[in-house]
Amino acid sequence: MTPWWARAVRPARPPLPVALMARAAVGMAVPLTAGLLAHRLDLGVFAGLGAMHATMNDRVEPARLRSARIATAVFASALGMLIGTALQQAHAGAVVLGVSLTLTAFASGALSATGPRGSAAGMLLLVSAALGSGMPLPHPWWAAAPMMLVGAAFVVVLGLPGGAHDRPASDPRNRALAAVYEALGRTLADLGTPRGAASRQVLTARLNLLQDLLPGHGGSRTARTARTARIRRMYEAALAATEAATGLLWAWRPVPPEVAEVPNLLAAAVRRGGGEVVVPDWRPDTPSRQALDVALRAAADTVAGRPTRLGTAPAPPPDPWRLRVRLLSRGSVRYGLRVALCIAAGSAVTANYPLSKSYWVPMTIAFVLKPDLGSVFLRAVSRAVGTVLGVAVTAALLSLTTEEWALTAMAAVCVALLPYATAAHYGLNTVVMTPMALILLQLGGQSSAAEFWPRVLDTVLASAIVLLFGYLLWPERPRHRIEPRLVDAAAALRAYLDAVTLTGGPRTDDGGTAQVWLRRTAYRSLADARHEVRQGLTEPPPTGRLAEQWLPATAALERLGGAVAAFAAQIRYGGRVPDPAETERVRRALDELTAAAREHRPPTRPAARPTAPHDPTRSALGRAADELENLLRAER
Repeated sequence: MTPWWARAVRPARPPLPVALMARAAVGMAVPLTAGLLAHRLDLGVFAGLGAMHATMNDRVEPARLRSARIATAVFASALGMLIGTALQQAHAGAVVLGVSLTLTAFASGALSATGPRGSAAGMLLLVSAALGSGMPLPHPWWAAAPMMLVGAAFVVVLGLPGGAHDRPASDPRNRALAAVYEALGRTLADLGTPRGAASRQVLTARLNLLQDLLPGHGGSRTARTARTARIRRMYEAALAATEAATGLLWAWRPVPPEVAEVPNLLAAAVRRGGGEVVVPDWRPDTPSRQALDVALRAAADTVAGRPTRLGTAPAPPPDPWRLRVRLLSRGSVRYGLRVALCIAAGSAVTANYPLSKSYWVPMTIAFVLKPDLGSVFLRAVSRAVGTVLGVAVTAALLSLTTEEWALTAMAAVCVALLPYATAAHYGLNTVVMTPMALILLQLGGQSSAAEFWPRVLDTVLASAIVLLFGYLLWPERPRHRIEPRLVDAAAALRAYLDAVTLTGGPRTDDGGTAQVWLRRTAYRSLADARHEVRQGLTEPPPTGRLAEQWLPATAALERLGGAVAAFAAQIRYGGRVPDPAETERVRRALDELTAAAREHRPPTRPAARPTAPHDPTRSALGRAADELENLLRAER
């Protein structure tokens, strides 16, 4: 098993987001250049700050979703800046400032716990409030917040589709759909090999991305265009093919190479905007293979634009943009209190010890405590190390020149690197963001090169506060992150199992929700659970040890999803009748696993992995029950 520290320092290798990087560079350079030319660099710095916050939330997605994502984050950022600058303009004392930032921190933390968009908005609300309380005020003082909105609006405009936006290849949804089919092709090619599980995880991630890009039914007029409807149909066809492939993956049963190549041909056709794809006549000899054949032929029909019966309900899966919890729910209030406690501690320290930039401490706390970036421990350490490196880079750059035009170019280069660094590693993100922030402060006339090294002390202090008050002393233990995700995944799998065994075939249940959507919900929940486990593996014991203990259960639940998909094919194409005893065995095992998660008792036995193809005459549910019971045997 790889040591936790090796996992923690290992960066990801995301693709280079050229379009995002170009937009980021132009979005930063233009406001700063305009400020220099107009001799109002004070306003240009705040416009550049707004552009940076927009860049942090920029994605390659349809304009409607992209604009909503950026607007939510930057409006919160502008509100925070207005709060901070008003406190500075009123010459608020240390007590008033500390109380105000603590209340803002509570609202920030509660908002952050509501979902991805809330997390971004909550973090920037607190970051900007801290910055506004200490940065030099422009003239007039209230212009800081509006200028941030101007800089963000410029980044949004840069990303609007141009004259070629009608081409399918330029539609982010088309590109995401093509990526799904490519991942499906890789999964089919890896059937019957040890690489299959990893390929399926990539496929799930790409399906999650495509799901996020598709609007829900009943939304705006844009959501009801013919192109969106066609992409949704192709997405539903891809889901059906994925379900069949998952059953084959669990059964450890490969398919002919020419069949595994079909999804790649579908991906190429999707990028062209349509076209004929021929599915070979390969005479499938098991129910799961027959299910794949039917699904691939339906996918080929949808890509070619022909009507076909997919066997899925028209209702989409839950909209991923909706708030996951209400703002005043127990989870939101708890996280708000956690952030507020850290900010209160930071305010007490900065009020009693002379720090040249007291706002740097609460700003760092806000960045480290963003709830959807993984391990708090890892972020705190990475933030401190990244700041040391970032300050060293900044000092080296400013030893060469402090000319304003050169600093503008440096800021543009730093912000251009931000999209890639953010996706690669939190520490690398800090290495890039620190020079950018310090250069903006230099342009604002607040700092000199000699004042940069104290930022290392501020960052280490803030990271220590987070580790003490937000990690060690706070009751947010790893089991509160990992185990609830496993409970949710088990519940989603049970709903999928009930739909398959109670309805059989492609019909929908009484609520009108197709089996394929239940399977999609289950695998999305499983992906969230695996993500939490992987984040836990990057932390030192006991967190890393607990995550390692839950890893076999996560893998077992993922295989159970494949077993249910295989059983659905056995019912649909093999005529098998569900055996209530087998179904009850699986339900009982799921209940035991759920109880173990709630009682913080990870299984101690290794998960049984298949090494040979499943006998199609045997019930897929029977073997799934055997696997789960073997995993849980030591817990009984």
